[in-house]
Amino acid sequence: MEKYILAIDAGTTSSRAIIFNHAGETKGIAQHEFTQIFPKESWVEHDGIEIWETQLKAINEVLESSQIKAEQIHAMGITNQRETTLIWNRKTGKPVHNAIVWQDRRTAAICNKLKKEGKEKQFYEKTGLILDAYFSGTKIKWILDQDPELRTAAENGELAFGTVDSWLIWNLTDGKVHVTDVTNASRTLLFNIHTLDWDEELLTTLEVPKALLPKVVSSSEKVGECNSELLGHSIPIAGIAGDQQAALFGQICIEPGDVKNTYGTGCFCIMNTGDTPVISKNKMLTTIGYQINGKVAYALEGSVFIAGAVVQWLRDQLQMISEASEIEALAKTVENNGGVTFIPALAGLGAPYWDSEATGSILGITRGTNKGHIARAALEAIALRVMEIVTEMQKDANTTFKSLKVDGGASNNDLLMQIQSDLLETEVIRPQTTETTALGAAFFAGLATGYWDSIESLENIWAVDQKFTPNSSSDTQKTIDLWKKRIAKLSTYSP
Repeated sequence: MEKYILAIDAGTTSSRAIIFNHAGETKGIAQHEFTQIFPKESWVEHDGIEIWETQLKAINEVLESSQIKAEQIHAMGITNQRETTLIWNRKTGKPVHNAIVWQDRRTAAICNKLKKEGKEKQFYEKTGLILDAYFSGTKIKWILDQDPELRTAAENGELAFGTVDSWLIWNLTDGKVHVTDVTNASRTLLFNIHTLDWDEELLTTLEVPKALLPKVVSSSEKVGECNSELLGHSIPIAGIAGDQQAALFGQICIEPGDVKNTYGTGCFCIMNTGDTPVISKNKMLTTIGYQINGKVAYALEGSVFIAGAVVQWLRDQLQMISEASEIEALAKTVENNGGVTFIPALAGLGAPYWDSEATGSILGITRGTNKGHIARAALEAIALRVMEIVTEMQKDANTTFKSLKVDGGASNNDLLMQIQSDLLETEVIRPQTTETTALGAAFFAGLATGYWDSIESLENIWAVDQKFTPNSSSDTQKTIDLWKKRIAKLSTYSP
């Protein structure tokens, strides 16, 4: 009986389940979107129960559609939207509040207060993170601050905190296992990436009771068994990683200097820096890439909050296109951007600016500007933000990378990939399997259970779909020069 690996890909907008065979080929995919909740301006929430229900539905559906039985699943791995924060009652298993999503900005004031108190250096040195509302720690504090009874319950060990991986594992194991892995823990503002443990000083600063927290495990180890009543068969849960770290591993970025960029709602660029954390001088994040057999690979990361979301905005708000996939054809109706620059700060600016007050702009509009120019400028904006991050990473790591491996939905846009190659003046490589986030989770689970015998064996699975080589022109340099000039007017920080 052939065996497979099931990857749970718990994203920001949907719950997905993907089955891979030993060759790393996709044998089935199921996906269900869930509700995006916007209670106030810049607040974003999810219903934890809906996340669990849609995820279970996707798992059942992919097994049914692929005609693969639960007993054929050798192991399952989980990858998830990071930083999104859930707190639930250990006894009832019910969340005490909606999940606060990574995009949510409600705790910016808490971060600013901590900065004024001089706490920024303390957090950065221990966690590798900027004090920003992006991360989980201040979200936990905010939830507990809403109700004194919640805080008391948390201190008494009656509540559990988790990112989405922890929440799903809790439900998959019927409340028997409360864990997270080092990659997700490293995004909470509470985890010391040097000692690999929850940090007492940071917990005290953010008033987070230690009794709330999950046990921290490696990215590749068996942590529990899926309750057999859910799927009709018990399946080992053996891989966990935050989505961007899973994509790093799924892209086989296993050597120092290897870089991948995921083009999703946002862009997330990660460089493997090996067994030593590199402290950024250029406002990149120092984070944990993964941990296997006790060995940690560290990484530098730069986050662009709005990337593919720019295309969604052009579709939904301006109605310039009816489907996101139409953006490439529209951008190709013009030879260049016509002098237009699109600054995609629709939710502030991430690395290296970290300017939560910045707003988006479309600059350089004339009577001759048409939809094609704006579409092209929007694609260029995504690629320009990635260019900025890669440039700063290279300075930090003191290395020049050879190529950029790409994945995510927008990596299928050939024009965007060519623009990216032109701007970086380097090769951009798209793999045959662009489901690298789920593939990374599968790899972690399969390594832990012997489905694959070594990391080296995984290198033979990864295969190239297309390479984009630079074709720089005077238009490329003009685009960069205009970008630098115009974005400097919008942000207090200039890279």
